[in-house]
Amino acid sequence: MEELEGKVAVITGAASGIGRALADRFAAEGMKLVVADVEATALDAAVEELRAAGHEVTPVLCDVSVRSQVEGLRDAAVSAYGAVHLVCNNAGVGSGGQMATLTERDWEWVLGVNLWGVIHGVSAFLPLLLAQGEGHIVNTASVAGLFAAPFMGPYNASKYAVVAISETLFNELAMSGTDVGVSVLCPGWVATRIALADRNRPEALRNDEGAADPMSAMRDAFDAFIQGGMAPAAVAEKVCEAVRHKRFYILTHEESKASIDARFRALLDDGHPPMVMP
Repeated sequence: MEELEGKVAVITGAASGIGRALADRFAAEGMKLVVADVEATALDAAVEELRAAGHEVTPVLCDVSVRSQVEGLRDAAVSAYGAVHLVCNNAGVGSGGQMATLTERDWEWVLGVNLWGVIHGVSAFLPLLLAQGEGHIVNTASVAGLFAAPFMGPYNASKYAVVAISETLFNELAMSGTDVGVSVLCPGWVATRIALADRNRPEALRNDEGAADPMSAMRDAFDAFIQGGMAPAAVAEKVCEAVRHKRFYILTHEESKASIDARFRALLDDGHPPMVMP
């Protein structure tokens, strides 16, 4: 999709972090925006800023872990603009801890947003894009979908799955001859609020009162890495270029390649998983 002006972009997790930067970047290209987030106050603020800058934007409050809400997002986009051309399945949360202490609720929350959110986004929007004969899907994974660091079990599992889904979709689209494209975004550390994602964790998926917080010993350390990470705007620029040129893998950090190489060398050499970090 080399020409973006006047086309429609749907972005989940758009109220902050990478999603907010994607909204700014694609708005600057003259795209009409449908921005979705589960955090109402932050979404309202983002929409106010985008509209104040003269951009055309439609907000939708959406929990991507719920299929009906993602289908509602699709319907709202079509109702507002008549079409959808770019879908950024970007909403995500971060949590972790030692595998021995993680609860089923920890797994359910992270997989519900990071994995099922992408599944719902692809299922809801792909038939629409195929019927149009044009469009592009960007699924946000992570370098944690290319190699597995310790203490990040649910997050790693979700991101590995997003990479696999995206690779499968790429080859299916290539076999079909359609002009619909797909990219998978695999960033390293990016300066976002993902370490505070627990603020939006549903009550039904919170651990029982008094239960140990699996992230308590690591949250400050992870947040330090995150806050020293790449600016979300720089990530959004790479995504925009990938959409324009139909590039599949979007790696944001050159230094990630050494860890990716170490993992695949271990695999090919019948070795052990290397101890690596994003």
